[in-house]
Amino acid sequence: MHSGASNRGSTKLSELIMNKTSYLPIKFTAARFLLTAGLVFFAALPLPVAVAQSQKPLPALDPAANPHRTRLILKDGSYQVIMSYRVVGNVVRYVSAERGGAEEEIPSALVDFEATRRWEKQHTAAPAEGESGTAQAPAIDPELLKEEADRAALTPEVAKDLRLPEQDSVLVLDTFRDTPELVPLAQTDGDLNRNTGHNILKAVINPLASSHQIVQLKGEKSPVQLHVDTPVLYLRLGDGTPAPNGSTPLTVDTHGASSSMKATPSGGSPDSRYVIVRADVRTGARIIASFKINLLGGVHQQEDVVETTSEILPGGHWMKLTPRQPLTFGEYALMEIISEKEVNLGVWDFGIHPRAPENRDIIKPEPKRPLALERRRPD
Repeated sequence: MHSGASNRGSTKLSELIMNKTSYLPIKFTAARFLLTAGLVFFAALPLPVAVAQSQKPLPALDPAANPHRTRLILKDGSYQVIMSYRVVGNVVRYVSAERGGAEEEIPSALVDFEATRRWEKQHTAAPAEGESGTAQAPAIDPELLKEEADRAALTPEVAKDLRLPEQDSVLVLDTFRDTPELVPLAQTDGDLNRNTGHNILKAVINPLASSHQIVQLKGEKSPVQLHVDTPVLYLRLGDGTPAPNGSTPLTVDTHGASSSMKATPSGGSPDSRYVIVRADVRTGARIIASFKINLLGGVHQQEDVVETTSEILPGGHWMKLTPRQPLTFGEYALMEIISEKEVNLGVWDFGIHPRAPENRDIIKPEPKRPLALERRRPD
């Protein structure tokens, strides 16, 4: 009896094990079937459709929300993305496309108008036939551009952040403690004591005569002492129209040479030649002696006379004079040669003294204030 019960228990245990074994493969097979079916379904879908389900299409551009844009190109190669611009005085006012249509301004001297118009022309598509053209950036009046260019030529830059003044004057570029400076030079006509600005006191010099005194300057030193041996001088050019002064001609004794006084509003003349003459320093005075005009420009140099090279700066408002050789320590005067026989006795005197103190009434560099603009380089 015990043996039969044992056999029945063994039989039930065997059936239970067989049932569990057969159930597990069935459940696993169903899971694999579902996974395989899913992969086949997704593989059958086109790739763009699957990607499109994860991305949204970009909204269409609204012309009202995206107005006309162009570039305002600056002379340093950078540019501003703008919607329009206009010239007002010496600044350019523009509507920024990068800062929500805010109106900003920049000095017109920094803007490359030609490059701006060229870029606009190259990147503006012509409207199709029958379509109205889009709003363009307002054209700049050529007369305004000419006025701005002429205004900039009145004050050209002669060193970094250092510009000549707009008013009539004669200045010399000096360097004091590694800093460039413009020093004004006053015109002096010696014992006549008629320092009235830019005077012309003509004196006829015999080109074959021996040297003799033509100008005597008071004092043993000029009020202006320069610190470099190759100073560059700048003379403001006038319109050539003499200013009436109502005075009678002035005649002085120049050892047989007649002279007369005329007034001119300019600091120099493009028709004249200029030389730097070394002064003979004596007790309480500096003597400027005559020289042979007909020998200027020759192979042989004259003692105490340094010739200069001249250059008319763009715009025709200023003349640049550079000595052809370094100047040694001493006192000098810039002299104008009017013709082959005439010189201007109104001279501009200065000295060369590297250890002299700083001059008065100088013009120092004025660094430009940084513009709070986000600039981009051209593509």
